[in-house]
Amino acid sequence: MLVGMIWLENAGFQSPSLKNTLAAKRDHRRVLVIYSRESSQQELDAQQKAFQAEKTGLAERDLDVIVLTDAKLPETDRRFLMQNPFNLSPATGFKGWLIGKDGGVKHAFTKPVDSGELFRIIDSMPMRQAEMSKGKKS
Repeated sequence: MLVGMIWLENAGFQSPSLKNTLAAKRDHRRVLVIYSRESSQQELDAQQKAFQAEKTGLAERDLDVIVLTDAKLPETDRRFLMQNPFNLSPATGFKGWLIGKDGGVKHAFTKPVDSGELFRIIDSMPMRQAEMSKGKKS
C-alpha cells in the first residue's frame, strides 16, 4: 500500500461510507477517487505507478487518493457514485474524480492521469494558488 493512498475496499473493519469519508475531508484535503473494475486492472496498476514516486507532491497539495474496486464496492457507495456529480455508469471500467477542498468535483478522468498533469490541474485551482502565494508547501 502506498503512503497517501487509502484502500477502502481492503479495510478489515467496518469502514465509513465513501460519502462520509469525503465529508470528513472537506475543507482540509483534496481527494482523488479512483474506481476500477477487474477488467481494468492494467489501468489501475498504471495509475498506482504514476503516484508511487510522488508522495511529496501528494503531500504538498494536501491530496489523498482513494481506490475503489468494483468487486468490493459496498452497494451504498455504488449508489452514491451513480448520482450527480459522479455519474458512474454500470459499464464504466476505470474512472477518476478530483475532489476539491470545497467538496466539489473539479475534474473527471476516464483513463489513468499522469501525476504531472494532475498537479498542474490542482496548481491552477484558486485555493491552491492562494496556498502557494502564502508559501504553503504541505
